Amino acid sequence: MAKVLKVAELGNPVLRSPAHPITNIADPSIQKLIDNLLKTVNKTNGVGIAAPQVFESWQLFIVASRPNLRYLHAPTMEPTPMINPEILSRSDELVEGWEGCLSVPGMRGLVKRSREIEVRYCDRFGQPHQKIFTDFVARIIQHEYDHISGKVFLDRVENTLNLMSEAEYHTRIVCA
Repeated sequence: MAKVLKVAELGNPVLRSPAHPITNIADPSIQKLIDNLLKTVNKTNGVGIAAPQVFESWQLFIVASRPNLRYLHAPTMEPTPMINPEILSRSDELVEGWEGCLSVPGMRGLVKRSREIEVRYCDRFGQPHQKIFTDFVARIIQHEYDHISGKVFLDRVENTLNLMSEAEYHTRIVCA
C-alpha cells in the first residue's frame, strides 16, 4: 500500500545533487516509489513532485496538475510519472509565473519559464513518450526537471523583490 513520504526541505543536500538515471524501471522499489510519490503529491496539494524531494536521488518525477488549495486555477490532467526525462526543446517565448515548492514551504517566487517544451520520457511501464507541453503543465515539468538537476525554483528568481510568503501570495495574487 502506498504511503505519504516525508519531503526534504531547502538546505538538505539531496536537493542540490543531480539525480541518477533509472536503469530498471520494473524494479519493485522503483514501482513502489512511483506509487508513494503519487500519494504524496496528492496529499500535500502539490501539482508535481520529484524523487529527490523524498530523499531518493533518481531521475523520476510526477506531473499531477489539478486545482487544489495551493493552485486554485491549475488545469486538470491525469497524474503522469516521467522517468529519465529529457527536455528536447524549449520555446524562445518566456512567461513569468509564481511558483511554490513543497521543499521550500511558505514561499513563492516569480520565475520565467519557456511557454512550450518538448519532452522525451519513459512511463512506469518503460514505454517511451515524446510530447509537447505548454503553459502551466510546461512550467511544472521545468520545475520538476530542475529538481532532478539539483536546482530549486529560487535559483531562477531574478530579484529578491520577486519573492513573497505563501500567505501574502494568496492574499494579493490569488484573491486579486
